[in-house]
Amino acid sequence: MKPMEPTAAHADEEAVLADIRGMLLTLLEEYGEEDLEIGMTTTFNRDLELESIDLVTLAGLLREHYGNRVNFAEFLAGMEFEEIIELTVGRLVEHVVHSLKAAEAS
Repeated sequence: MKPMEPTAAHADEEAVLADIRGMLLTLLEEYGEEDLEIGMTTTFNRDLELESIDLVTLAGLLREHYGNRVNFAEFLAGMEFEEIIELTVGRLVEHVVHSLKAAEAS
């Protein structure tokens, strides 16, 4: 049986996850954290213990990498406090993929 080909969306998610994982590892390196497993279910608050200033830094890294196509601050502004506390890497990956596709379509 031939293995299934990944869908374009799946491939996009994998690429974006790799990008975000790299950004987070760069950010966490300052705290001496280098060997963390970062996946779609990893939470920014509970698992990575990021502070709000770290999210600001991440927003800057996202802007450097993706330009104006991804607006992390706007993404967070549309959330309730509890949603931000429970935010997962996967939800950010989905937002980035969606934002990139919307930018391509326009």
